[in-house]
Amino acid sequence: MNALIDLSANNAVGDFVRDVLFPNSPALAWAANGLLGVAALLLFPVFLGAPFLIWMERKVCAHMQARLGPMRHGPHGAVQTIADVVKLVFKEIAPPGGVDRLVYLLAPGIPLTASFLVLAVVPWGANLQVADPEQGVFYVVAVGALGLLGFLVGAWASNNKFALLGAMRAGAQMLSYEISLSVLLLLVMLLSGESSLREIVLSQRGTVLDWWVFKAPVVGPLAFVLYLVSSTAELNRGPFDLIEAEQELTAGYQTEYSGMGFSMFYLAEYVNMTIQAALVSTFFLGGFLPPLVGIAPVDAALAAVPGVVWMVAKTLAIVFVYMWFRWSFPRPRVDQLLALEWKTLLPANLAVFALGMLALAMGWILP
Repeated sequence: MNALIDLSANNAVGDFVRDVLFPNSPALAWAANGLLGVAALLLFPVFLGAPFLIWMERKVCAHMQARLGPMRHGPHGAVQTIADVVKLVFKEIAPPGGVDRLVYLLAPGIPLTASFLVLAVVPWGANLQVADPEQGVFYVVAVGALGLLGFLVGAWASNNKFALLGAMRAGAQMLSYEISLSVLLLLVMLLSGESSLREIVLSQRGTVLDWWVFKAPVVGPLAFVLYLVSSTAELNRGPFDLIEAEQELTAGYQTEYSGMGFSMFYLAEYVNMTIQAALVSTFFLGGFLPPLVGIAPVDAALAAVPGVVWMVAKTLAIVFVYMWFRWSFPRPRVDQLLALEWKTLLPANLAVFALGMLALAMGWILP
C-alpha cells in the first residue's frame, strides 16, 4: 500500500525555479524559493483561508441556532467577509490617551508573526512544506508560545484595566494549557521515534488503522480527545474565551484596538485555529496521507488524490469541531477553567503519557 503513495517527487514549483528560471545560480534559486514560500504563507491564510473560515463560522453558528447567517452579499453571503475586511482597512486607528504608542502599534503583529513561524513547518504535502527542521516538535512548542507576548504587551500599552486583566487571564490560561499540549506532542514524538513533522506523518503510512489515533490502542484515542480539549482552551476560543469575556472585561486585551490593530488580533485567532487543526491532522490523523482501507481498487482511487487535498480536508474537519465546541457549550468561570487544566487535564495527560511509554517499552506499540 505504501507504493501507492508517491513520496519521491520534489515540489513542482521549486523544480521549475531551480531548473528553468535559475539553472546556473543555486543561490538565486534558493532565495526565490524562499520568497515564494513566504508569499504562500501570506497569500493562503490571510487572503483565502481566514476570510473563508470567518464566513464558515458565521454559517456554522447560524445553522446551529436555526438561523441562516449572512445571505445578502454574494451567494449565501460569501462576500460579506470581504466587505468587513474593506471596512476595517479604512477604519481609523484611534489610540486612547496615555498609551505607549510604539508598543501599542507593534503588539498586534506579534501573535500573527508567531503564527506564521509555526505555519512554515506544517507539512501540507509530501514535498509541500516551507521548512522541515529536524527538531520540528520542539520548534512548534517554543515558537507557538510567543503569541502570548503580543497579548501581554498590547494590553499593558493600552493603559486600560480591563485590557490588562484580560491579558493576565490570557497568560495564566495559555501557559497552563501549553503544558498539556506539549505533553501530548511529546507523546506522539516518542511513539513515532521522529521529531520532524514530515517524518511523523510518514510514520503513519498504511491504512487508517496506522494513524496514531488508532495505532496506539487506548492511548491514541485518549490523547486525541485530550488534545482537542486542551487546544480549544489554548486557542482562547469559546467556551474557553475568558480573556475577552464581554460581560466581564468589555473585550479583554483588545478593548482599545480598532481598525487594522483589531483585525490583526482577529486574524491571528483564525490562523492559530488552522494551525492547531493542522497539527491534530499531522500528529493523529495521518496528515497528507490518504485514508487507505486495505481494498486495492479503493486505495488506488484514494491515493490518486493529491496529499494537500487530504490535509486540507482533515484540517477543515477539525476546524468544524472547534466551531462546534464554541457554539454548543456555555462559558465556565475563570477559576473553573484553570481548575480543569491543573486538576483534571494535566494529570490525565501525564497518565496517558506514562501509559504510552509503558506500552512502547513493553512492545505493545511498534513505531
